[in-house]
Amino acid sequence: MENTNTHESSEDYLERILMLSENGTKLVKAVDLSVSMGFSKPSVSVALKKLEAQGYVYLGERQSLHLTPEGLEIAERVYERHQILAKMLMAIGVDQKTACKDACRIEHDLSDETWNALKEHYQHYLKKD
Repeated sequence: MENTNTHESSEDYLERILMLSENGTKLVKAVDLSVSMGFSKPSVSVALKKLEAQGYVYLGERQSLHLTPEGLEIAERVYERHQILAKMLMAIGVDQKTACKDACRIEHDLSDETWNALKEHYQHYLKKD
């Protein structure tokens, strides 16, 4: 993925497709992303064309969006980071809305080393309870 902002935006789209597909939306479509993310349909269309060209998504039956294995790998990585970071922030007293917003900002910029250390610490924390 390209520069940091494009990289972050692409990860957000992939993560949202995963989230929508896991939340019971049978066929995720571009309009679902538009509504869910609060972006215009043309903006979503442009982003999806880039993701398709990069080999991260493809269109299936009835214009439904699907993640390729590469896109799924990225989406799962980002989603896991988001979930754990939000839980960690809430555990230290941050309200849920703020924790989720901040987790979204943080999830893209952590090095693998820092992420692995945080994840290990969080898992150790869970075992104590």
